[in-house]
Order: sequence, then C-alpha cells, then structure tokens
Amino acid sequence: MKIKSIELKNFKRFTDLSINGIPEHSKLVLLIGANGSGKSSLFDVFSYFQTQKTEPSPRDEVAEYYQKGSEIAEFSIGTTNGNIHSLIGIQSSAENLDSQRFFGRSSVRIVPTLGKKGNPYEIEQDTDRPEKFIENDIRFVNDVYAYIKQIDDAMREPVFSGRKADTLQIFHSFIDPLNQSLSRIFGNDKLAIQIVEFASSTPEVAAKLIFKKGEFKINYDLLSHGEKQIVVLLLNFIVRKKQYEDAIIYIDEMDCHLNTTLQETLLKEIVEKWIPDSSQLWTASHALGFIDYARKTDEAVILDFDSLNFDIPQIITPQSKEVLDVYDIAIPKSILSQLFSDKKIVFCENKNDEYFNLMGIEKTLFVGVKDSRDVFLNVKNDKIKFTLRDRDFISDEEVVRIQEKFPNHRILKYYDFENYLYHPENIAELGLKGFDILAYKKDILNQKKEKLPYILTKVESARKTYEEFKTDINQDESPKSIVDDFVSDDFERFYKFFDMKDQFNRSYLAQFNLTIKALASTNWFKKEIEQILQ
Repeated sequence: MKIKSIELKNFKRFTDLSINGIPEHSKLVLLIGANGSGKSSLFDVFSYFQTQKTEPSPRDEVAEYYQKGSEIAEFSIGTTNGNIHSLIGIQSSAENLDSQRFFGRSSVRIVPTLGKKGNPYEIEQDTDRPEKFIENDIRFVNDVYAYIKQIDDAMREPVFSGRKADTLQIFHSFIDPLNQSLSRIFGNDKLAIQIVEFASSTPEVAAKLIFKKGEFKINYDLLSHGEKQIVVLLLNFIVRKKQYEDAIIYIDEMDCHLNTTLQETLLKEIVEKWIPDSSQLWTASHALGFIDYARKTDEAVILDFDSLNFDIPQIITPQSKEVLDVYDIAIPKSILSQLFSDKKIVFCENKNDEYFNLMGIEKTLFVGVKDSRDVFLNVKNDKIKFTLRDRDFISDEEVVRIQEKFPNHRILKYYDFENYLYHPENIAELGLKGFDILAYKKDILNQKKEKLPYILTKVESARKTYEEFKTDINQDESPKSIVDDFVSDDFERFYKFFDMKDQFNRSYLAQFNLTIKALASTNWFKKEIEQILQ
C-alpha cells in the first residue's frame, strides 16, 4: 500500500494542508523541517486512524489533542488500496482499507534495559502500540521476547517431531539477518556490534541479548544510545516482517543519536532491505545523512515542511532533488563552500540552481538564494564567493563597472534565466519538427513591440531597487542606452531587456510540448553559461 495524497483541515497545527504528487513507486517519504514545523503532527493522522478503527472515542476526549480551534478536525488520505475520510471524534470511513495496515513508532522508543516480562502475543494484534503518538513506545520488549521465542520454538519443534534441529538453518533464519544488517550499517569496523548470545527470561532474571564488540561481549543494557537505536529498529522489522507487507510504516526521527554516516547507512538498509516493495516508509528528520540518501535514491520523495505558515492553506508537493535547498535544514548555505571544497559554489537566484545544475559544468555547484539582492550580498560580504544574477535592466556600461568592482559577481547577458531557455538558438538545437526559427523570432519581435509602452514605464522604478547601486558603483544618470536597445528591432539588442518569463506569450511554442529540463540540457545553454562564468 502506498499513500498518494493527504488532505487535513483543522487538524493539530494545520488549518488546511494538502499533500499531493507522491509517486506510487515511492518506498520512502522523508519529511524535513525545523523542530516544531509540523512533521510529527502529520504522523498523528496515521496514529488516530490506527487507534480509532472500531468505535471513535467520544469527541470531548479527542478534540483537545487533535483539533485546531473550534472547527471540527478532519482528514482524508488517498492510497493505492483505497481512501480514508474522518471527522475527528464523530465518524470515520475507509474504502477497501484496513487500519491494521498502518504501523507507527514514535521518537521515544529506546528501552534502556530489558525487563522480566514481555508478551509476544500482543504483536499479532498490534495491541502493544501506544494510545497516542507522543507516548513512550516500549514495544521493543515484546520484540525481544518474540525474537527469542521464535528461536526457541525453532530449536524445540524438531525434538517433538523426532528430528534433529538444523542449527545452521536456524542461524540463517534468525541470527544472520540481524548481524548482516548490523555489518552493513556499521561497516567492517572492529567495534561494530554482532549478536552472539541470547537468554530467555526467568521470574528472577530478565531476557538477555548479548553482543560482541571487538574482543568483548556486552549485554544490550550497556550498549550506547545510538547502538540501541539501531538494534531497536532492526529487531522490530525482523520480528514484525509479515505484518509490514502491504503497509504504511511511519517512524519519527529514526536518526536519533546517530552520526551522519550511520544516518545514511541505517536508512539505506531499512529502505532497501526491510521495507517490502508493496509498502511505504514515512519518516521525519532534519539529519544530513537522511536527506542525502533520500536525494540520491529514485525510491524516495522529500516533503519540505520548513518555514510554512500553517495558519493559512498550504500545498506541499515533493521537492526537486536538483535544488540544494533540501539541505538547508541540516547545513546553512554559508558553510556549503567548506563542505564542497573541491567545487566552485555559485549562488544564483530563486530555484534556478535546479536547472543550472542539470548542465553538469565540471567542478561547479549552483545554490539558489532568495533573489538578486541576496545573490549580491553573498559576494559583497565575501568577495571570494561566486555569484550569478539575472541582468534585469542593467546597461552594458554598468555591467562592466559592477564586474570591475566585484569580479566574481557574474551577470547574465540577457534579462533573465528564461531568456536563455527560450532563445531561438537554444530551441533550434533540439531539432524539433516544424520549428521555424525565423517565424519564432518575428513572434518575439511583435510581442516586444506590443508591450513596449508598458515595459518602458517599469525601467526607472526597477533600477532603483538594485542592491549593487547602493554601493559606490556609479549608476548611469539615465537609462537611455537601455531604452535605445529595447526599442531597436535588432534581435540581440532588444532581447537583452525583454522579459521572457513574464512578458512573453508562449502560445507559438505550445505545439512542441517543451520542458524546462530539456531546454536547460542543451549544449548551447551550457556553453553560454560557461562563458559567463569564465
């Protein structure tokens, strides 16, 4: 089962949230965002549906916890198995969907020491889960007892049937899968833990899981928090493997207590080894290792909850993995240059970095910031940084003066990024059947003439906002040279200042079904940008 969409109204901190566009092939959905951004609140939706599957709790018992304000809270979840709709505390309906197919683990799930009692039989009905997602999750105790019971049963069953126990088969079925996962996560480090012994509980003594670490043996109780975190998660998947078929598994902050390397190897191991192809893992994190893995694998999508005002309607769709903004929550952009010391970091406007990075310019990484002001402030405050801004209404002479003062501050030859994408030469390189470059140029010229009076009224006011001219760089007394170029019918003169993003009607191009990705992947586009950066 896979989730495709979610709609929330007045639920927890969400006034009106829509999550759309999750591909059906996604095995991992990673929620990123700062602490308090609402990631865990989304898991309360799954938890509520899971716990209210029989009779909804009385409304007064759930309203305070789940409801935002006085309006009734509700949610809808669209999955590949069916749809869910619920009015919190009033009614719940599901089409062809079993709430038992949702399994969640809260971030508070580490059991410090193993107790003397456990009930493996609770696992089958999932009755050992916390009532609310914020409560302590102590299911690991049952996982341990179930794990030991499975091994004991496998050892004893042959005795009653008159056969000899196949200890090698038992090892491969129960012990080796856990140790193999631990090896892949920790690597072949001498200090990587491996389970070597176990002991059932007695009325006086708790059950034991004994691990080898280096030359010594160590009980589970004495493992570090990070090691316990990994053991708790892995054993949960091993013991409840059958339950996790065709299911939604949601686990909050799986990265707790883990260093960056272990973060990535843990998530990779769980997604690729323990999440069935029929199931989907949702997890929330602001850890670099998790973000990096999700960005690199085709089986994952990233949903960014950061800096959103959930008091107003919001729509969240999967983040583009070409945009390095996904790292912002883990790494400030100010230190990217240190992390990617082998590359030239070029700060550019808005989301343009997604398409600039598609060019694959050697040893160059583009990073998007808010606008042209932020682009310039990066190089103004640190002249060794590289920046690339749209030209806007900056004259040829002003471009020269700006780049003399700030040599690493590069300015596009044309008005904006889209002028390169939709340049006649760039489209011509695609070899599109029926594309007439002369007719296209004429269309652009005619549109320029039609919008000429309107655009000219914007020139002077726009030029007052440019951050570069708030320094000691001389600004032209008048925009005459810009106006002269713009009124000219010479294509390369007026095209420098014609806004192909907002002022150009692309109806002529509609027949070719062009994509920005295709337009940003041409050799012409790459050579033009490389020339500016050189």
